Amino acid sequence: MRAKREYRDRADIEVAVLDALVDRAEDGMTVFEVRAAVEADIDAIEDALGALKADGLIEVEHESERVRILPADRVVPDPSEELDEEESFIDAIRERLGL
Repeated sequence: MRAKREYRDRADIEVAVLDALVDRAEDGMTVFEVRAAVEADIDAIEDALGALKADGLIEVEHESERVRILPADRVVPDPSEELDEEESFIDAIRERLGL
């Protein structure tokens, strides 16, 4: 799953981090899991996380010894909206190809 369209006009690394977090919105991710999901060095990921936190697009939860990073609720698309978007894309292709 991808972050909502209105949050995709950010730096590529920030969008990649948001997308990874949205994919695991229920459980969140550790910094190490984010690093495994996003192809970037740790400094770039830390900068992206800092920018996303400053803008209120991610939340950080402290669970005993672990720190979990979650996307803010407003970043996660409603599953029904995503289906409509995919259907309209497929419909556009069908229409363009004359199917």
